[in-house]
Amino acid sequence: MARLKDKYLKEITPALMEKETYRNRFEVPKLEKIVLNIGMGQATENIKLLETAAEELAQITGQRPVITRARKAISNFKLRANNPIGVCVTLRGRRMYEFLDRFLNLVLPRIKDFRGISMRGFDGRGNYNLGLKEQIVFPEINYDKIMGTHGMNITIVTTAKTDQEAEDLLRRFGAPFSKR
Repeated sequence: MARLKDKYLKEITPALMEKETYRNRFEVPKLEKIVLNIGMGQATENIKLLETAAEELAQITGQRPVITRARKAISNFKLRANNPIGVCVTLRGRRMYEFLDRFLNLVLPRIKDFRGISMRGFDGRGNYNLGLKEQIVFPEINYDKIMGTHGMNITIVTTAKTDQEAEDLLRRFGAPFSKR
């Protein structure tokens, strides 16, 4: 069992049940999935960039990414419908907990001038969005083999009904939120 899942079952669930008025353990908020998305606007000119981004995302997550395609054509961006423009991975179960553990304990401390993650990432429904400017903060990426740096979006989807519940859950997992 993943370390964070064990912590969730043994420590976080009882603590949240004491703090809030949940009738049973199934009402306690939990992680549903983590979605990692890389959008590559330059992929319209150079498809090799998209292939390397897919390889890097596979190294980071341990799961093969899906290539996302443009839904409609936008002439200002030289984009045609159904052109490949990004890669996406959805993590659930054991891989989700293992990724979150590595992300909170290894990746976030490696970010330059890191002072905590922003509180503005909550969407009002208990989910959290976070953007990274560079993929090289992940220890799985070999700095010598990358073609260039690119960012990624990480979405943490929870079953929490409010942002406050989701924040409390993520804090108990060890998320270092910045001071308000």
